[in-house]
Formats: sequence, structure tokens, C-alpha cells
Amino acid sequence: MGKVIAIANQKGGVGKTTTAINLAASLAALDRKVLLIDADPQSNATSGVGIKPDQIESDIYDCLVEGAPAKDAILETATPNLFLLPSSIQLVGAEIELVNRDKREYQMKNFIASIKNDFDYIFIDCLPSLGLITVNALTAADSVIIPVQCEFFSLEGFGKLKDTVTLVRSGLNPGLQIEGIILSMYDKRLRMANLVVEQVKEIITDRIFATIIHRNSKIGEAPSLGQPIIIYDATSKGAINFLNLAIEFLQFNDDAHNLSIQMTASDE
Repeated sequence: MGKVIAIANQKGGVGKTTTAINLAASLAALDRKVLLIDADPQSNATSGVGIKPDQIESDIYDCLVEGAPAKDAILETATPNLFLLPSSIQLVGAEIELVNRDKREYQMKNFIASIKNDFDYIFIDCLPSLGLITVNALTAADSVIIPVQCEFFSLEGFGKLKDTVTLVRSGLNPGLQIEGIILSMYDKRLRMANLVVEQVKEIITDRIFATIIHRNSKIGEAPSLGQPIIIYDATSKGAINFLNLAIEFLQFNDDAHNLSIQMTASDE
């Protein structure tokens, strides 16, 4: 049965969608069958893996609100082993439409249950808020990954998200675990970035991934072409960072069989 991981942080601009796309694609490159669920009405994860609006016949809104089968909404991407359940602007109205529904927090868990056995890993790219859609994602997930940007206000959203995780655990999903914290957008030349890394390691007691995602121009360029970084430029520092992160993720999940690759990136 596949593992469901929500990638969440209520603070925007921390590299959440970038992490979701590129961790999922890197695991796919390591021969794991991966589904990326775009749970953000901005649909950046959808466009970021090359899916255009005219390719979408059904999306997450239809699954959440209309009860459409998830299998009918899933699309194959150009990246081998990577599949997408897309989003659209329709998702903006989903919270209002679900608010009076019975067991409204379990709608995403219910439709994921029908496809969970079809994938090794399912990643949910959450929107940058702690509303009903994000609560649905945390209720459906086995664990949550929290990207933290290496900048001054990086810990602002972390505490609030942890409070939400605690609330979800207490009533909706007792088994929800924090998979780990990913430090992103790191630039070793910036004193503040180094201070944030030190502060995070001092303050946060949850697991912190050893792999740090460096700032890299190629990571910023790849979404404009609808490609994960490992497809856009497999030799770039960004691609190597995410591949190492995927390897670390697999090792943590006791799924590191058939791995013969370990890469290092320069700190330039």
C-alpha cells in the first residue's frame, strides 16, 4: 500500500510546490511509481510537470466535491513513473461547498483510498493556508513534510502548522507523523541563511533532512518549461540536491533497495 505524504507550510514562498514536484520526480527517476496530487487552486504543480488545461477532463475539485473517481482524473506526465491528479481554479470554491457536508474533513482521504494501492508514494501539494482543503490533506496523509526557507521569517508558519498537525492528530488522524523538515533556498554566501540553519537545528526537535536544497537558477527556470529539474537539467546542483533528498527519503522509509547512486553537489 502506498504512503501518502502531505507537503505543507501555511507560509507561502518557502519552496513547497518546488519540493513537491522535484521530490516526486526524483523518486520516479529512482523507479518508484509516484502520484502527485495538486491541492492548490493556483495549479502550479499541474503546470510545473507539463500538464496544460486542455489536457484536463477531471480534477481534484471533481473528486472532492462531485465524488468523481480519482482514477478518472489521474494523468500520466512526461516524466516516467510520475503521475498527476491535477488542480484548477475551481478548487477556490471547494471549501465553501464542503463546509456543511457530513465528514467534510475526510473527503480527500476517501477518494485517495481507492487509488492508494496503485502507487508507491502519493504526495499532496497543499495550498499555503490552514483551511479545510489542507485539513483534508493532513487527514488523508500518513505523514507531512514541511519545507522551511532559509530566511529570517522562515519559522513563522512552522509553529502554526505544528499546532494544526496536533489538532488533526487529536481528532481526525491519530497516526499522522511529521516526516521531516526540509531546509530550502539555501545560499551559503548569506550570513542570514547560515543563522537560520543553526536556529532551526537548535529549536526544532522534529527530524530535519540532512540534504539542504540550495538556491539554483535552474530550479527557477524548469517550471516555465513544465519540467521537473531532473528532466530539465539532470546535472545541475538543484537536480543533484533533490536526487540526494529522494535517496535520503527512501532510506528513512526502509525502501533503499536497488539504489546504486549517490551524488554530491558543490556549494557554489
